[in-house]
Amino acid sequence: MTARTTRRTTAKSRIAAVGAIAVAGTMLLTACGDQTKNNSSDSASAKASDGASAAASSPADLLPADIKSKGVIKVGSDIAYPPVEFKDGSGKTVGIDPDLAAALGKQLGVEFQFENGTFDTLVTGLRAKRYDVAMSAMTDTKDRQEGIDPETKKKVGEGVDFIDYFTAGVSIYTKKGDDQGIKTWADLCGKKIAVQRNTVSNDLAKAESKKCTGGKKIAIESYDNDLQAQTRLRSGGADAGSSDFPVAAYAVKTSGGGKDFQIVGEQVEAAPYGIAVAKGNDQLTKAIQAALEAIIKNGEYEKIIAKWGVEAGAVTEAKLNGGS
Repeated sequence: MTARTTRRTTAKSRIAAVGAIAVAGTMLLTACGDQTKNNSSDSASAKASDGASAAASSPADLLPADIKSKGVIKVGSDIAYPPVEFKDGSGKTVGIDPDLAAALGKQLGVEFQFENGTFDTLVTGLRAKRYDVAMSAMTDTKDRQEGIDPETKKKVGEGVDFIDYFTAGVSIYTKKGDDQGIKTWADLCGKKIAVQRNTVSNDLAKAESKKCTGGKKIAIESYDNDLQAQTRLRSGGADAGSSDFPVAAYAVKTSGGGKDFQIVGEQVEAAPYGIAVAKGNDQLTKAIQAALEAIIKNGEYEKIIAKWGVEAGAVTEAKLNGGS
């Protein structure tokens, strides 16, 4: 609640004049007296003012009125990207993003409701006001901020603002025990890779394919979600897969009881994940940024990141549009 101070004046002019004379007399009598009481009063007033300012700048106070009244922030997410967001055995949406969203919701006094959608439609869903935010391991890039297609470099729509909350690079993985000599992106020339559509892995594969020589391009198979890409690799339909490091590491650890995949080489293109908000929704952006700062400072963020074993990607501040 925003603290407000209201001062009402109800005295008649004649009463005010008498009051002024009385005050003047009092000042003459106390001019050389003890000022401790006054100083204490001033100090208390200053502290009260500081407290009011702090209350006014709490994350919940920054929320737009319509979201406050609804008590809900609608989240567009591709809920098939473990461990960032996925369905557990009971069908519940779990993962790094849902846990962080719940912590942000406590700060804002609202519920973050996740709605499933394919990754490449999330930004258009924001523009159409289908979602209030998109939270789906989305890498914060200048192209996305400005609504630019990364391949053609042409503007395709309004950009988004990002509140950065994690950092991750991109990894290549292969079938376990069958890396086919793949250690770097250059080694993929003449081979087939399975990736999720419209991701940094997909963009990187296209960019690296252009560097290949001797007519040996990278054959790229793009899927709606990362689990489909994993299935393609597992069945032998591709030579390698690629996804963000936390996702690749989780797949290596869990798929087939850890017997299906292995990570090859080092992760590259480390960049921030951001919570995406449509341009022009500055109040919502500032509220979420303030809420993220709050959970970083109170230690809740660190606990969630540690729970999922991804401490290497933790951030120490909530940056706005920190991607490049």
